[in-house]
Amino acid sequence: MWWFHRMHGSFRGSAAGRGWRRGKSLELMHRATGFAALGLLTLVPLLIVVAAADPANGQGFAEWLAEGLGVAEASRDEVERLFAPPRTALESTTGFGLAALAGFGLTFGGVVQTGYEKVWELPAARWHTMWRHLVWLAALIGYLLLSSHIAARPSDAGDLTWRVAVATISAWLFFWWSQRLLLGGRVPWGALLPGAIATVVGLAGLWVFSHLVFSPLIASNAVAYGPVGTVLVIQSWLVGVGFVVFGGALVGRLLYEERWLLGRWARGAVRRAVRRPGRRRPPVGRAGRGRPRGRTVDRPTTRRRWRSR
Repeated sequence: MWWFHRMHGSFRGSAAGRGWRRGKSLELMHRATGFAALGLLTLVPLLIVVAAADPANGQGFAEWLAEGLGVAEASRDEVERLFAPPRTALESTTGFGLAALAGFGLTFGGVVQTGYEKVWELPAARWHTMWRHLVWLAALIGYLLLSSHIAARPSDAGDLTWRVAVATISAWLFFWWSQRLLLGGRVPWGALLPGAIATVVGLAGLWVFSHLVFSPLIASNAVAYGPVGTVLVIQSWLVGVGFVVFGGALVGRLLYEERWLLGRWARGAVRRAVRRPGRRRPPVGRAGRGRPRGRTVDRPTTRRRWRSR
């Protein structure tokens, strides 16, 4: 089994092997599960009130969640049954309750910050940096408000194009800035850029997967288990979001560390692409000059072989 040990050694020394070991030490799935559980308990109640108070849209958090999941109309109705109408949510909310929801939402920012610190192997930030959680929570609410308006149904192809472009750029800027803020500026902007791009690509893939898998699963679970089945699917989707957020940052660090190798590979690919097929360089002689045309060079047909005595 020498070939197996050789492949195992090559994998351990590669970037994929380092990513696998860091993912295990990071406990990526465990952190994604904590992200989903804490988000459902602390962040979702705050977002329900914020979505109900949106003066421009006013569709409610159920519409936000349905757009994020990418579900069909039948599954959208099952999601809307889980939440009260926006007017009811506003009427039952008091100032003390809103302050309590904001305080609970700050703990969610601490979970995201801890995950980013583990990805970059940084020590925990001090207690007086908790103001970053408040700033990040306000930016998250603003980003979700913007995304809810962009996710409206487009009227034509041109409308769809600019909506997709704005959604992609806003997501990229938000996750790029989020890493910089929550890490306290301890990692340069250039090192955080690949992680933001990987997170946006992962969220786009999660949306496609959710549209293909979670949308019919919500309808079937609602029939088999009732509202609890819909909650389980939403919780599974939140686990996927947490996995993409922390996993995207981890992939971004690996890409940043392998940037010189990736750049050399890209330059080689460009040279091979621009090289004209069939064009060969003239042979070079010993003196560094090309061989003259129309002249043959006599070479000895026999070579002297040395034998060991």
